[in-house]
Amino acid sequence: MTPRQTRLIQSLADTLPDRAIVTDRTDIAPWETDWRQRWHGTAPILFAPDSVAQVQAIVAAAGRERVPLVPQGGNTSMVGGATPPADGTAVILSLRRLNRIRSIDANAGLAIVEAGVILADLHAAAAAVGRRFPLTLGSRGSATIGGLVSTNAGGTQVLRWGTMRGLVAGVEAVLADGSLYDGLAALKKDNRGYDPNQLLIGAEGTLGIVTAATLRLAPAIASRAVGWIGLASPDDALRLLRRFQAAGDLVESFELLPAESLAAVLAHVPGARAPLAGEHRWHVLVEAVISDPDAPSPAQFIERVLVQAIAENMVEDATIAVNEAQAEAFWRIRDSISDAERATGPAAQHDISVPVEAMPRFLIEAAAACEARFPGTRASGFGHLGDGNVHFHVRAPRGADRATWLAEEAPVVTRFVDDLVVAAGGSISAEHGIGQMKLAELERLSPPPRMAMLRAIKQALDPHGIFNPGKLVALAPGAVAE
Repeated sequence: MTPRQTRLIQSLADTLPDRAIVTDRTDIAPWETDWRQRWHGTAPILFAPDSVAQVQAIVAAAGRERVPLVPQGGNTSMVGGATPPADGTAVILSLRRLNRIRSIDANAGLAIVEAGVILADLHAAAAAVGRRFPLTLGSRGSATIGGLVSTNAGGTQVLRWGTMRGLVAGVEAVLADGSLYDGLAALKKDNRGYDPNQLLIGAEGTLGIVTAATLRLAPAIASRAVGWIGLASPDDALRLLRRFQAAGDLVESFELLPAESLAAVLAHVPGARAPLAGEHRWHVLVEAVISDPDAPSPAQFIERVLVQAIAENMVEDATIAVNEAQAEAFWRIRDSISDAERATGPAAQHDISVPVEAMPRFLIEAAAACEARFPGTRASGFGHLGDGNVHFHVRAPRGADRATWLAEEAPVVTRFVDDLVVAAGGSISAEHGIGQMKLAELERLSPPPRMAMLRAIKQALDPHGIFNPGKLVALAPGAVAE
């Protein structure tokens, strides 16, 4: 523990309860490593406040002592965004105990939720009043609202509801001097200039500590239907998506995956079964929902579109889940792809996005380019076709040593893939954020004016660099005041 960190604890001893200051190495250790065991740090202190006032006190004291803070929720970042640096200079600020749902207004469709509320708990609370929060993730049992806001999380329902940015109606956050920014009012019109809420959303905790958010709720689902479709190409999948969208506003998810991804799940996930009898090069999982129980069923909607698409040879085969168990089985295949492909061997995995209309071509051409550039590798992509989000994986040659390939070859592969993404007009981070994993690539590939703007915002809101050091954007050398 550094002298500054010691003084920080001493200055807070009379303000915080004992349970809010954790220094036991056994208790801190699980939070020093990301959940995928890829990023490892050291933090001599873990603060665990249970009120906004306590967060304010911690931030104000850390600012005075120039002790960096790493905000942390469920620790489910995919890019090392919540892992402290390895040198022990930063401490962890856990928001997990700020876990109150302050209010839910079913009529207004709004919930005011603190940063430590777990996504699954919000889902349950919204359901109890006949509403729902239309964002879901595989980590919904551990991901927290503060983390979802700070990373502008996506998920499988972006097609209809947008990312977290579109679901947040207001933000409360503690700023670098310990003051409280209260932007929780859900105003439909507000033309007071720059929008601090939007700056804080997706900032990965580098501009302020999100303590609560006002979230938009949607009507509860009266009925849903889930279909599995076999196709010949991604182009056919995009044509089918446009057909569904022209037919009505019922589709919430439209997931595209290649045959090799399905094969990996069937080989490595116990109990998984192929939804269709025949072989198909590409597959789509589609989900449609209705909120009005008197409306035509979503199964009829999907069937009507598919009948015409099959007649036009746009679709090779399809099935609609006959019950919830089968619907969940279809979704289990989609949710298991990353783990199943990981079981086949090491891979360079990329969360990227390209314009929706460019996604079919990118999937084919980028895979071919990678396999040609790196002989022996196998490349493919799957993801959310409706929003252009591709999870693009380049798997190591068979027999490659995992540790060696990931350390020496995977970074070269990633630079190559990122170059392809930028050339296609896309983004090197679609929904996982930048964190520390993509920091260097963001610097390498971003136009200088963009980086200058990011640094200027960081410098203005966090002049001493105490918020989440080494993530998203680093201040220019010498810019941090000592």
